[in-house]
Amino acid sequence: MSFIRLALCVAGVYSMFLLWAIAQERLSVPFESIDGKSSDKFKSALFIGTCQSFLSCLSALVYILIRGKKGASFSSLLGLELPQPAKPANGSAPNGTAKPNGTSNGHTNGHSTPTQPLSRNALLLSYLQCSTFITLAAPFGFAALSYITYPTMVLGKSCKLVPVMLMNVLMYRRRFAPHKYLVVAMVTAGITVFMAFGSESPSKSSKHGASSTGDAPPASAQLVGAAYLLVNLMLDGAVNSTQDEIFARYRVSGQQMMFWINVCCTLLSACLGALPLPYIPVIHPTVSASGMSSEFAQAIAFIRGHPGVVMPLVQFALTGALGQLFIFETLQHFGSLTLVTITLTRKMFTMILSVVVYSHKLTSGQWLGAGIVFAGISVEAFVKRKDVHAKRVVQEKEKAKIKQL
Repeated sequence: MSFIRLALCVAGVYSMFLLWAIAQERLSVPFESIDGKSSDKFKSALFIGTCQSFLSCLSALVYILIRGKKGASFSSLLGLELPQPAKPANGSAPNGTAKPNGTSNGHTNGHSTPTQPLSRNALLLSYLQCSTFITLAAPFGFAALSYITYPTMVLGKSCKLVPVMLMNVLMYRRRFAPHKYLVVAMVTAGITVFMAFGSESPSKSSKHGASSTGDAPPASAQLVGAAYLLVNLMLDGAVNSTQDEIFARYRVSGQQMMFWINVCCTLLSACLGALPLPYIPVIHPTVSASGMSSEFAQAIAFIRGHPGVVMPLVQFALTGALGQLFIFETLQHFGSLTLVTITLTRKMFTMILSVVVYSHKLTSGQWLGAGIVFAGISVEAFVKRKDVHAKRVVQEKEKAKIKQL
C-alpha cells in the first residue's frame, strides 16, 4: 500500500507540474487575436494567480472534508482549534505544542517550544503574511519571462535554497549547517555560468505562433529579468521561512495551510485585480486609454479578443491546484527528503521538456551551468539523507534500550 501511494504521488507531481510548466511558458508568449491581424501577450498575472489560488483552496477544502476525522467540527477540520500548551513541570517543555519539524529543511530554528497560549488571530495573520508574499511574487516571476528564457527561469526556481536561507537568517535569526553554504556557492556559480553562456532570446515559441528573432537578448534585458527573478525568489524565500515558523508553532496539516493561504491569496489578488488602478510596473501592467483600469476587466477583454489563451489558462490553474495536493500528500506520508528528490528530478525534466516542446537551444556552457546547479542541490539531498538515516539509527537504539528495560 505504501509503495502504491508513493507511486501515485510521484506520478501526480510529475504529470501535474510538467503540464503546469508547459501552460506557464505558453502564457508568457503572444496570442493571436480573434481576427488574426495581431498578436499580444497576456499580461494579467493577478488574474492568472486568482484562478489558480481559487481552484487550489477548493481542492484543499474537498481533500480536508474527505480525509478529515469523522465527527470533527468544521473549525477543527480547518485547523482553527489550536492546542494550548500545558504548564511545564520541572523545567521540561510542554507536550503537543509544536510539530517535530521545527528544525525542518536541515536547520535549527532558534526557537524553544512555545509556552504562551496559541492565538488563532496570530495564525491567521501568519497565513495572510504568506499570502501577501505569494501574491506579490507571482507577477515578478511572470514579468521575468519577458527578459529571460523559460529554462533559465526553471533553473533559477530550482535554487530556492539560497533565498530561503537568506530570509530565514534575516527574519528569524536561524542558523544553518556548514554544508549549506557550499550548496549556495555551487548554485550561485551554476546560475552565473548558465546566464553568461546564454544565446537565445526569451519568449521563443515557434510551434505556437510566437515570433522571435533568435538573437541573444541584450545584457541589460538579462539583468532586468534576473532582477525580477531575484525578487520572486526572495519573496518565495520569505514564504518558506514563514511556513517553517507556522509549522514550528502550530499543529496544522499541510492541507490546512494550503487552504488558508490560497483563500487569502484569492482575496488579495481579487481585490488588487478588481480595483481601478493606474499603471504600476510588474504589479499592474495593463491599463486602458484613460490611464486607470481594472486588471480583471482588461483580462476579460483580452480573453474575448484572444480565445487561444483560454486552454493554457485553464490548464495552468487546474494542474497547479491538483499538483499542490500531491505535494502535500507526499510531504505528509513520506517526508521532506522524498519530496525534495521528486521535485528536484521534476525540475530537471521540466527543463528538458521545455527544450523539446518549445525548441529552445542551450549551449554547452549552459548545460554545464545547469549541471553545477543540480549537483549542488544533490549535495543537499545527500546530506539530508545521511541525517535522516542517522536519526533513525538513534531511534532504533533508543527503542532497543526501552525493550531491554
